[in-house]
Amino acid sequence: MSDQLTNFSEKTNFIWSIAEILRGDYKQSEYGKVVLPFTVLRRLDCVLSPTKAQVLAKMEEIQGMGLDPEQAEPVLTSVTGERFCNTSPFDFQTLKAEPDNLAENLKAYIRGFSREARDIIDYFNFNVQIDRLEEADLLYLVVERFAAIDLHPDRVSNLEMGYIFEELIRRFSEQSNETAGEHFTPREVIRLMVNLLFNEDEVGELNRKGIIRTLYDPACGTGGMLSVAEEYLKELNDQAQLKVFGQELNAESYAICKADMLLKGQDASRIKFGNSFTHDGLVHEKFDYMLSNPPFGVEWKKVQRAIEDEHKQQGYNGRFGAGLPRVSDGSLLFLQHMISKMKSPEEGGSRLAIVFNGSPLFTGGAESGESNIRRWIIENDWLEAIVALPDQLFYNTGISTYVWIVTNRKRPARKGKIQLINGVKFFQTMRKSLGNKRHELGQDHIDEISRIHGEFREGKYSKIFDNADFGYRRITVERPLRLRIQVTEEGIQRLTEQTPFQNLDKSRKKGAAGEKEIAEGKAQQEAILKTLGGMVTEKVYTDRDAFLKELKGVFKEQGVKLTASIQKAILAACGERDETAQVCKDSKGKIEPDPELRDYENVPLKEEIHDYMEREVKPHVPDAWIDEEKTKVGYEIPFTRHFYEYKPLRALEEIDAEIQALEKEILGMLGEIAQ
Repeated sequence: MSDQLTNFSEKTNFIWSIAEILRGDYKQSEYGKVVLPFTVLRRLDCVLSPTKAQVLAKMEEIQGMGLDPEQAEPVLTSVTGERFCNTSPFDFQTLKAEPDNLAENLKAYIRGFSREARDIIDYFNFNVQIDRLEEADLLYLVVERFAAIDLHPDRVSNLEMGYIFEELIRRFSEQSNETAGEHFTPREVIRLMVNLLFNEDEVGELNRKGIIRTLYDPACGTGGMLSVAEEYLKELNDQAQLKVFGQELNAESYAICKADMLLKGQDASRIKFGNSFTHDGLVHEKFDYMLSNPPFGVEWKKVQRAIEDEHKQQGYNGRFGAGLPRVSDGSLLFLQHMISKMKSPEEGGSRLAIVFNGSPLFTGGAESGESNIRRWIIENDWLEAIVALPDQLFYNTGISTYVWIVTNRKRPARKGKIQLINGVKFFQTMRKSLGNKRHELGQDHIDEISRIHGEFREGKYSKIFDNADFGYRRITVERPLRLRIQVTEEGIQRLTEQTPFQNLDKSRKKGAAGEKEIAEGKAQQEAILKTLGGMVTEKVYTDRDAFLKELKGVFKEQGVKLTASIQKAILAACGERDETAQVCKDSKGKIEPDPELRDYENVPLKEEIHDYMEREVKPHVPDAWIDEEKTKVGYEIPFTRHFYEYKPLRALEEIDAEIQALEKEILGMLGEIAQ
């Protein structure tokens, strides 16, 4: 087997082929538990191979000095030139030499890694797989195959290694019906996001010699966003240093991300494991830049109690003071979490880019959790731009996605403004699809979208709005209740179906007391029906007050109790809406609204609500009014509406000609069949 495979796709295919060894002893969904940690381990092994002998020699020297392993690590890493080392005498080549002791030797080899590297392997729960492979007589075969592939950085760059990890995860995720997109993001999407993130700072700021900046991803997956951001900053300024931080919930993705950071010379301890919402591993940190592609439409029910407690108890002093989205989609929780990590403007502020589906743009009515979050962000003037991406761009979904750019350090021209960029047509079709990914962004597409964003001008693909353009008042439009009332046999029958009437002969009491209460209720029902039956006439009331006055008089005369709930039930059974009837008023003489005629209107914030009523509502329903106590403020971003392009319908003659042509074609086909 050649150990000189020429590119990462060939290496990926070779590593993928190793999984075939596991067939029968492992389920397909379990292949990744073996192949992924072995890939990481082999990469670490190859990186350390040139200095292996020197490290072992230095270790003997250190042991003679009586230093413990923790004290020895800085000395040994200075020999490797990396942030990690391995003090075991084994490597992949020597492990093969003792097949009878392979399991124990492999475990010893892993124990020989320095703390950060060992932590990576531990998160794969790898010892369990070593024992399982040994029992199935597969361990030697797997080690032998991995020893045959050279993953040294001279053969496989860090960028290519990242692609290998991500492609393996994608394939294993597809086999186990998992969501590959939860673990990583297409590199060209990340590149665009990084462009947009650095776009406003490129001139001068990021070109300063020795500049140090920090970047954070709260759902970092395998670390693709962190890696691309670091590469991009190096392209802008090779003297710049980007310190990357991240947190990841999936153990395997966390281990791969940490390995990637370790191999690139980053401080791997800045990558944290766990749920960013409930166990924030970087709770006191603030960052210059942030990037994230959180899972789309994933519910947060498992952490609901902790998040709701923080929302209620800490308010705006916590992360979720602005509001909570519906439990079925936690996307906006990630955004709030990231905003809490922004540096203050006095400290230089922060910029962040996050990928969402369409839901956070408009889900939730006025004063819902989602709307309140949007309002908080927009009214604080943090939303800089939203870019609509092409569909079928991600591995796990074909839906449309959007990049939000949020910052608390807008340049003066952008203050009070939001830019919408329509990038849905900026793509090229892939020669071979990957899962749901059939489209990709070419470099020219990335450059064009970045240019449109940087120029900040109105155009075919760019619209610029005031912050207030996305706000509205949700007004409650009421109309008066008008009832036509007539006591009829049918109305009395409907009364017997009303809940207040039916509840009269029910009791929660037990025994004799309950029986007594039920009997009294039945007697009351009979009295009500008898009394109301005496009012059956042809008389129609168009004044509710006049009817109620007569109703109360009759019941009083008959000595029958008329409660408010029974009175309401009688009105519901015997009354019906009638536009010609008199307006109903309450006891204070105030016009009573009709719930069935109640309507709602969304009025733009920039427009006075009464002017809107006079123009849009009163010409159609002159008796309508606004219940101002119920007015709510909401925010939504109807992105597609602003880029809608009208397409005129085809001419009838054209459609008719096409139908006739189809008819001829069908008749011809039928004739051929008949022959």
